[in-house]
Amino acid sequence: MALLRVRSTVREAEGVLGLLLTDPEGRDLPPWEPGAHLEVELPSGRVRHYSLCGDPADRGAYRLGVLRERGGRGGSEEVHTAVRPGTALRVRGPFNRFPLVAADRYLFLAGGIGITPLLPMVRSLPPGGFTLLYGGRSLASMAYREELAGLPGAVLVPEDREGPLDLDAALGGLAPGTAVYACGPEGLLRAVAERWGGPLHTERFGAPSAAGAAPGPEPAGLPDRGEPAETGEAADPVPGGAFEVELRRSGAVLRVPPERSLLEVVREVVPRVPSSCEEGWCGTCETKVLGGVPEHRDSVLGPAERETGATMMICVGRSRSRRLTLDL
Repeated sequence: MALLRVRSTVREAEGVLGLLLTDPEGRDLPPWEPGAHLEVELPSGRVRHYSLCGDPADRGAYRLGVLRERGGRGGSEEVHTAVRPGTALRVRGPFNRFPLVAADRYLFLAGGIGITPLLPMVRSLPPGGFTLLYGGRSLASMAYREELAGLPGAVLVPEDREGPLDLDAALGGLAPGTAVYACGPEGLLRAVAERWGGPLHTERFGAPSAAGAAPGPEPAGLPDRGEPAETGEAADPVPGGAFEVELRRSGAVLRVPPERSLLEVVREVVPRVPSSCEEGWCGTCETKVLGGVPEHRDSVLGPAERETGATMMICVGRSRSRRLTLDL
């Protein structure tokens, strides 16, 4: 992890705090492309993921926008109350699971703070090459609205004045070769998926509404995660039941009962194993599988990645074999 320092903070909208992160020694930061995010360790030790929403050409600073979620798990509240100019934060990345693919034309659908990964995308495209519909509760709650006001093709839709986004009109009659991107609340992503049968590129900021639901259509260009793990043991006829986990590097073999998560049991031996959302959508706890057949319950891996069984999200995943061997 790299140590960065908060250079400045700014109120981007009601409930949205903007951060600029820089290297303490003034060095250039690692490059990134639109759609990328950082994994940030907060002063409390909480780990959270935030989209980069600045200019990829600016190697001097990373820009983040963080929504204050009153009913959340405390990460955004900590950012808004405990992070200030001069605060040191440990970060990993940038990572990009939401890349901008080549297309003839683009339709971007943003809900609330979902504008953050889409902003660098639309700024990188030529005028006339995209349409962005950005919905929010009110103009005052919509971050980066001044920047977007000067971009041809960007349309702001405050719900208190104009109602919700008209997805039927937006998705109806799209020209062939249009790439559709959506980011925002689960309700928005679900509504888009119900109305659009073509390739869909999404990024969610929370778990899917149905526990263990498989992910929707995956964006093109997902990284190859390696060869399938050796199965070793016969499949368990009752997925979700008890199984053993072998931690190869630690030398421990532990029992995972039905009522406990794999992550919870692993922490008995590896207490600082990386994790964040603990709901299977952020990817922080992705772990290499050396043996056994994982039972995937996350919304990160695509169908091909699940088929290889090379990695898994141990916060929600379990085992279809009597023993699972992990690279921990």
